[in-house]
Amino acid sequence: MSARSAILVTAADLAPQALDLLKDFQIIYAGKTPTEEDIVALCKRHDPVGIIVRYGKVGSAAMDAAPSLRVISKHGSGTDTIDKDAAKARGIEVVAAVGANASAVAEQAVALLLACAKSVVQLDARMHQGFWDKATHKSVELDGRTVGVIGLGAIGQRFAKVAHAMGMRVVGYDPYAKDLPDYVERVELETIWREADAISLHCPLTPENANLLNERTLAACKKGVLIVNTARGGLIDENALLAAVRSGQVGSAGLDSFAVEPMTAGHPFQGQERITLSPHVGGVTADAYVKMGVAAATNALRVINR
Repeated sequence: MSARSAILVTAADLAPQALDLLKDFQIIYAGKTPTEEDIVALCKRHDPVGIIVRYGKVGSAAMDAAPSLRVISKHGSGTDTIDKDAAKARGIEVVAAVGANASAVAEQAVALLLACAKSVVQLDARMHQGFWDKATHKSVELDGRTVGVIGLGAIGQRFAKVAHAMGMRVVGYDPYAKDLPDYVERVELETIWREADAISLHCPLTPENANLLNERTLAACKKGVLIVNTARGGLIDENALLAAVRSGQVGSAGLDSFAVEPMTAGHPFQGQERITLSPHVGGVTADAYVKMGVAAATNALRVINR
């Protein structure tokens, strides 16, 4: 492979360990927040043999602008920002770093679940304002409660393991998962809506499950249900969730992903006392950064070197 062959990284950086693997290639960075137009322009200029996708979307225009393109490698597990149908039609392989950030994202989901159940953010704010709410506050005890896990891949199963260790009953839905541990009870979605005290989303975003949590499904849930989403924002109808939080149908929500990112000032979730927010950082740890970078580079090389 010529040293002049390029690999485009849709970000401003990549882990040094990943760069070591790609030392024979020219690495092109698209910047911190690349638009689709930025990516297309760089593809036209450099004709990369591979694209490592961290941020931004890669569609058919980018693929057509890079006739040498052989692989699109996701720096993570979710490939919804890549037009997979367009890639397949052009003979371009799409690969993902499945499981590389599983620990990081599962831990974020657990943190958000605990924040919701224990009112961590709200009590912290009250304490800093000089209040002492011991006599009036009652948190939710998770031991003995039922958590519904939607999506039982590497992240969902790791979250389920922690929830089980905390004494929770774990019910899960994933039509593709096999060989589940015995503490995960496989159920249909209707059972989750009916029985879960908390729901955590760990599935990819597809046309079929967009707005999976909506006015109808939230109304079917237990009153006061806790909602956690560290997967994709498009899985939730945000207007319906906001209304359900305000009405008390949803007791609290912990969200790490949103329909439109980055979230900008004035979003209706901002200032809502019972919605805990984080800026899609579930997979952003020092360890996961290296794991995902190495996996993305390894996956890309596996295709390129065939």
